[in-house]
Amino acid sequence: MSTDDRSGRDLPARLRKARDIYAGIYFVPYRTTIHREYLRQRDLLFVLGFSDLLGVPSPLQFYTLELLPEVLEQFHEWHLRMGMAEAPEGGFRCC
Repeated sequence: MSTDDRSGRDLPARLRKARDIYAGIYFVPYRTTIHREYLRQRDLLFVLGFSDLLGVPSPLQFYTLELLPEVLEQFHEWHLRMGMAEAPEGGFRCC
């Protein structure tokens, strides 16, 4: 078997290793910052979507209405992380 045959089969493994090194150098230092920003923006989406449950009238309620079925499953985790022991009184029960 020649060295060209071995390097041809070894190429995908080498590319995966190079990708892992690249991700380690460029993405790992910022992973926590990116995740924190993701959570901040998701919390804002929940506040805008469920503000009527919190007693704050929202002019964006009509536009966020179609998003509610997608985020309803994550509502329990969100209200616990926001420090609410029980879900706010509203149109549905969570806990």
